[in-house]
Amino acid sequence: MSAHELDDADTAVIPLAGQLTRLREFRSSDGVDAFAIVGDDRVTQFLSFDSRSREAAQSMIDGAVERARVMPRNEYYLGMTQLEDDRLIGFCRLGLTGVRAAQLGYAVIAEHWGKGYATDAVRSALDFAFGPLDLHRITAAIGPDNAASQGVVERLGFTREGVLRDHVFTNGAWRDSVLYSILAGEWPEPKSD
Repeated sequence: MSAHELDDADTAVIPLAGQLTRLREFRSSDGVDAFAIVGDDRVTQFLSFDSRSREAAQSMIDGAVERARVMPRNEYYLGMTQLEDDRLIGFCRLGLTGVRAAQLGYAVIAEHWGKGYATDAVRSALDFAFGPLDLHRITAAIGPDNAASQGVVERLGFTREGVLRDHVFTNGAWRDSVLYSILAGEWPEPKSD
C-alpha cells in the first residue's frame, strides 16, 4: 500500500509505539508543550528555523492538525511522547517528497536530551515509512554542529551523502546542512514482539 493509498487507513497505524516513545497525531492542546520545544534557543539552534513565540508555536500545531486532515497526506508531522505519559516531549516529521521519498525531521525538548528518545522515535518513523507507507528513500539534513542528531541517524544506518552549502537561513545566518539518507533495502524488517 503506497502513501497515497493509505488515506483513512493511516489512522489504523498511528499512533506508532517504540520501546521508549509514542508518535501520535498532534492536538490543538499541544501548543503549550510545543512552545517548550520550539521556543527554546537550545533546541532551535539545531533546527531549520528560529525560536518561535507562544503564538507561533500554537499556530504551528494548529497547522499540523489541519494538514493531517488533508487526504492524501503530504506529511506525517507527529507529536512525540513517552510511552507512559501523553505529554509532548518532541516531534518527528516525514515530509513526503518526489516518488516514494520523504524528508525526516525531529526534535526533543532539551530536558530529555541524551535519553534515547530521538533514536527510538526515528526508528518508529522509519518502520512506518518503509512499512505501511512503502517509501523507498528517506533523507535527513542536519546542522554540522549537531553531533547528537548525526549520531542518531548514523546509529540507525543512514549514509552521509555530503554537505548542502548555505542550506538554511536561521538564527541570523546561513547554515550548511549535512545530508544523510537511507534506502528501503538498507532498513531491517521490523521485529514482531
